[in-house]
Amino acid sequence: MTLRLFRYLAKEVLVSTAGVTLILLLVILSGRFVSYLGRVTEGRMSFEFLFVILGFHIPSFIQMILPLAFFLSLLLAFGRLYIENEMAVLFSSGISKVKLATYTLGIAAIIGTLSATLNFWLAPTSEYRAAEAAQEQDQLSAFDFLLPGRFQGSGQRTTYIDSFTPKEGWMNQIFLSSFVRKDGKNIPTQTLAAYAEQIRMDSENGLNYLVFKNGTQYEGTPGTANYRITQFDTYAVRMENKAVEPINEAYTQPTSYLINSAKLMDKVELQWRISLVVMIPILAIIGLSLSQVNPRQGRFFKMLPAILLMIFYIALLIWGRTSLEKEKLPIQLGLWWIHGLFALIAAALFLQYNQTFERRKAKLPMIENSEPNT
Repeated sequence: MTLRLFRYLAKEVLVSTAGVTLILLLVILSGRFVSYLGRVTEGRMSFEFLFVILGFHIPSFIQMILPLAFFLSLLLAFGRLYIENEMAVLFSSGISKVKLATYTLGIAAIIGTLSATLNFWLAPTSEYRAAEAAQEQDQLSAFDFLLPGRFQGSGQRTTYIDSFTPKEGWMNQIFLSSFVRKDGKNIPTQTLAAYAEQIRMDSENGLNYLVFKNGTQYEGTPGTANYRITQFDTYAVRMENKAVEPINEAYTQPTSYLINSAKLMDKVELQWRISLVVMIPILAIIGLSLSQVNPRQGRFFKMLPAILLMIFYIALLIWGRTSLEKEKLPIQLGLWWIHGLFALIAAALFLQYNQTFERRKAKLPMIENSEPNT
């Protein structure tokens, strides 16, 4: 019966956790999608890269969502068992609240294992791949994001092309508005050409050029007499390349590197990854203690104080991480004191929830049998 009961409780909590995680993940992804889509329309990101970067960020989103989803699922699943009197049946059949806490910690161990896999391996690896993809995206020029038939850019930097020639890679009927710096002033320029092509040199310096064919360039400020018109057969413009910098952000580094690192930011990141795993069993006991409700109160009676307590826990961890990064707290103290505080809160709530470890039986008054008077 013990194993069957654990499977039943685990199924209730884990299925609910998966559903809550999926809902919260979709909410976050939709917000990021809208943000990235704005960058695509501005010509700062390719449409294909949008889905690549979102895919790489999913493990990082889940590692933050998972403790929250597990806590909410525990409240919902156990709250339903109390409302439908299934918990009363369990207690009456000899299952103590201490035994129920053991089952709950077993479920938390499953979630904790998944969280550890995300925090210590999958999320850092995905973030490193995302940083690599972002660097490749930064090496692309503004002309790699052009869409035919649309003006793209802002201010004096505006570009328009009529169409592409797929095989040759030519941009047809191109208009480019920019400016040149002369005598400390920005002089507007407009270039119109029948064709244009990007040429990437495979030299050591990686020089890239934009070559215009059969066009005209206008240079000068509109409304002034100082104006110059240049007609050309071939006109090449050197394009600036962004330097590739090493990826050394702490959140992209493997956990093995963080353990051996002496850098402050690496130590803080390591403690943050550990914290997201350690908080799961603590939240499990808090959720178990606050899930008990009276059927007349409804399953959501204790949801608000439980959620507020969880938000305070996460907010305190975020504050502690920021303070460690700014050296306002000693790194030796770390985030352990926050977990210790909420472990005490969890213990106090469970003692109040359990009240006694032994079930007290109500004492009934003794009734003496006597023969009726005749």
